[in-house]
Amino acid sequence: MELKIALAGNPNSGKTTVFNELTGSTQYVGNWPGVTVEKKEGRLKGYNDVGIIDLPGIYSLSPYSLEEVIARKYIMDEKPNVIINIVDASNIERNLYLTTQLIETGIPVVIAMNMMDIVNKNGTIIDADKLSASLGCPVLEISALKGDGIKELAQIAIKTAKQQQEFKPLNLFDNEVEQRLQKIKGIVKKDKADFKYDLGWLVIKLFEKDDKVLKSTNLSDKSFKAIDDIIHQYEVIADDDTESIIITQRYNYIEKLMSKYVKKKTNVKLNTSDNIDRVLTNRWLALPIFFGIMWFIYWVSISTLGDYFIGWVESLFEWISGGVETVLVNAGTVDWLQSLILDGIIGGVGGVLVFVPQLMILFFFISILEDCGYMARVAFIMDRIFRKFGLSGKSFIPMLIGTGCSIPGIMASRTIENDKDRKMTIMLTPFIPCGAKLPVFAMFIAMLFSQQTWVGPLMYFMGMAMVIISGVILKRTKLFKGDPAPFVMELPQYRMPRFKGVLIHMWERVKSFMIKAGTIILVAAVGIWFLQSFSFSFKFLGGENIENSMLAGVGNVFRYLFIPLGFGDSWAGGVATITGLIAKEVVVSTFAIIGTSTNVLFSQVSAFSFMVFTLFAAPCFAAIGAMKREFGSWRWTFIAVGYQTGIAYVFAMIINLAGGLIFKNTSAVTPVVLDPSAMEGASEGSVISGDIVLIIFGVLLTIAIITGIVNAINDAQYRRNINNKKGKMIA
Repeated sequence: MELKIALAGNPNSGKTTVFNELTGSTQYVGNWPGVTVEKKEGRLKGYNDVGIIDLPGIYSLSPYSLEEVIARKYIMDEKPNVIINIVDASNIERNLYLTTQLIETGIPVVIAMNMMDIVNKNGTIIDADKLSASLGCPVLEISALKGDGIKELAQIAIKTAKQQQEFKPLNLFDNEVEQRLQKIKGIVKKDKADFKYDLGWLVIKLFEKDDKVLKSTNLSDKSFKAIDDIIHQYEVIADDDTESIIITQRYNYIEKLMSKYVKKKTNVKLNTSDNIDRVLTNRWLALPIFFGIMWFIYWVSISTLGDYFIGWVESLFEWISGGVETVLVNAGTVDWLQSLILDGIIGGVGGVLVFVPQLMILFFFISILEDCGYMARVAFIMDRIFRKFGLSGKSFIPMLIGTGCSIPGIMASRTIENDKDRKMTIMLTPFIPCGAKLPVFAMFIAMLFSQQTWVGPLMYFMGMAMVIISGVILKRTKLFKGDPAPFVMELPQYRMPRFKGVLIHMWERVKSFMIKAGTIILVAAVGIWFLQSFSFSFKFLGGENIENSMLAGVGNVFRYLFIPLGFGDSWAGGVATITGLIAKEVVVSTFAIIGTSTNVLFSQVSAFSFMVFTLFAAPCFAAIGAMKREFGSWRWTFIAVGYQTGIAYVFAMIINLAGGLIFKNTSAVTPVVLDPSAMEGASEGSVISGDIVLIIFGVLLTIAIITGIVNAINDAQYRRNINNKKGKMIA
């Protein structure tokens, strides 16, 4: 019989680190909340019959958010043999709230007090033995980051699971509450209804009026009425609701434990993290510092070091292409097969893989920021801004996760309790540049913006600006109207990034990119090559008369839609926007394949317009599928995709029209050949005088005008509603 061990704990308590140590897995560990949004499974090292399940980080077993629903559903339905409760010992009081709920489930619990190195450094003393005796379960001191106590933890967990000790009540509640709980227990027993939960836990949840438990428990109407009478009578006496009463008494119990078994230093000074936060989270300095950090990361990743390494990869693919071509020619291969291999496969996939060095450097830096704890501060900083525009600060966590890939970012929206805020976050998360969009930006930067180092980070900031503008607009609609959910998050201690962890995170993201290049992008590249190499009569064009190809025919149908955006004069731009729905990296493959057969023309203005359209337009099909799963509705998915694409079209058009007027008769609107397969040295020839700062100013001015108009319309509507109400009252 297989033993199942569940890992449960608060966000950022170190669960995933413990999971990796127990299983030998390489799940990414983030020094910020929201990393684990679904349960992960593995095997205990050295035991084929012991499964380890890493549950999402939760603060309680009350189903306020989707990750709490996931964790509670697994614990109560699957009933693991033992729960290892990972407790952040440096914040033990907050973490023990979940502990008391886990013990009540009736499932054996082992408490692992993690981060004891920080506790000892702070001079705090925790009496683990007495705490264990009081809670009625084993309590161990560990440091998952250093691997201390992990083996002992596994052995104790297995031993506890096999012993199957009986649950002992914790005596959390006062006599008044206990009397009511016993009455409810008697009613449940007398009813003899079938229920799958532990009786003690069920009674507490019924007393709390837990909606999901009430719906899943098949008690008779008579029993429900009797329980409701008990609850109502007590709420009148206590002048409070039962859920709040239970919460208060849990914390009272925890305070007693703290006073007995936890001794903290009385003369506590500001630690290193606090001193750093005085600067990095300063009201006035926080945003400029964040912008400066992001500019530096993009400058190193795309404009300097990353651009230097691209030359090596280009040379590698040129060498591979030359060698393959020699082999194919000597073998007397037919022309269409040579073109398929050289232009379709090597050219199409190579045009994307050439950006791997830039992505590796970018992901390396972002992993450092996440591992050291800075990204948690960014969420805290952005909450100040988001709340002013009707958004929850919790929305920024999924958006940060979405910088790697929109799909896990969309899934991370489950941490948001408020349904309207969650749906808005799902809709807006793709506005933040993901790893798939970066090769598109890198291609245009290398070809047309090599001297404008701010263009790369500007994409990131424009994404955040659009999130804020959208919050202003959408919060004034019936679909999203309402106050944002409160944002409460514990800031983790700063720590030195673990080199192993940083490399794991960087490699996971780059590996995902390369796997996509070898599967989805390869298939798409071959498909694009076929469409641009053959006519509708299936005649091989061989790179000549590409205007007669099937791809050109399809592109010419759609290109008129993109003329107002500046890249509809040629069918190539329209085709690239459509193929980007397969995967955004396919945009680069499209230009790489088409560029070998025809001239693809872009000016700085039209290129910037294309980048903005790519930034805001609907994400790839996989991300759209993730939106559908999280929305649970095609209607909401179509609303989101329509809004994203509409925003992309409008702002790309504004940039093209404003740029065309501002830079009229200058080289900024002069088209140059865009050929990603010949990037080396191309940027020097296409660098033009002038700057696009004026365009950005125009965009921001337009955003301000649109926001002002929306506010004016809503204010006018509000005044009309008030006047109508007054009129009705007078009448």
